[in-house]
Order: sequence, then structure tokens, then C-alpha cells
Amino acid sequence: MLYTGAARVDAVQLGPENLRGDRIEYRRQKTSRSGGIKVNIPLHADLAEVLDALPEAGSFLATSNGKTRSAAGLGNAMREWCNEAGLPKCSSHGLRKACARRLAEAQATTHEIASVTGHKTLALVPLYTEAAGCEELANSAMEKLIARPNGNENVTNRAGKFAKSADKYVKGQE
Repeated sequence: MLYTGAARVDAVQLGPENLRGDRIEYRRQKTSRSGGIKVNIPLHADLAEVLDALPEAGSFLATSNGKTRSAAGLGNAMREWCNEAGLPKCSSHGLRKACARRLAEAQATTHEIASVTGHKTLALVPLYTEAAGCEELANSAMEKLIARPNGNENVTNRAGKFAKSADKYVKGQE
């Protein structure tokens, strides 16, 4: 899920039949009534290495008995695994969100991220990526402010913005 951005309901269905050379392809179940959003993404090298070690039949996320998991079953298993690993705030959905965030941090556009995650509309992508690069964005913003693009003007002497004339200043800033 970290390398595909797939939702739980889609991840449990993925198997060798979804591999097309060096790509993974599937249709989103959530949008199945309208034909399903087709997701066709390159197979990440780290994921390919893990998949090579799996049996060639069945779901990639099959149970130890080889049965396909339900989406809820995967969610419950992930909850247990995360708790055992001391990660109580992590979840399967968090992996999907982390994939989107990582893409955003790598400068992927909203459209590019949506093509990986299979979002039907672009409106949800920012919810997944809102934390991406916040520190870098803040640094960039402050560098612009520090560069004083308005010359020597500052908050207290911008005529017409905070005072009716250039010779009036904000109280306490005389």
C-alpha cells in the first residue's frame, strides 16, 4: 500500500494477475459503478523485490492459509501488527496517505498523485498531502519575506494599508 497508494479494498484484491511487465494495473472498486478508475503505475523496485518472494497465485495480501483477505480483515490485521510494532497511531489507510505525501514531497503534482492513488476528483488529494513539505514551504515563504521585496517598507509604514497617511504609524511603533 505504501508503494501503490491503493486503498484497503483494492489492495486485498491485488495479485500476480495485476502485473503487466514492470507495471501494476487495477480498477478502483470504490468507483466501480462508473466503470472504475483505472490505475496503472510503475512497479516500485522495493515492492517488486517483495512480490518476487511471494507465491505466484492468489492475492499478494492473502492470509497464511492462502485465502484472500477482506478489506475489514486487512484493517484488523494491520491494527494488530501496528500495535505489536509499537505504532498505535499507524493504520493501513495511513500507508495510502503516506504514499500520497511522499509523492507530494517529491514534487509530484496533484494530477500525478491522483493518477497513482486513483482519486476520481482532485479535491481529496490535498487532504492526503497537507503535511507534505510544510517546513520547506515555511522556509521558502520566510526567505521571501526576509528578502524585503517591497524595499524598506515594513508592516508599520505601508501607507494606505494600516494608516491613512504615510506619516501616521501603528500605535507603539513610533
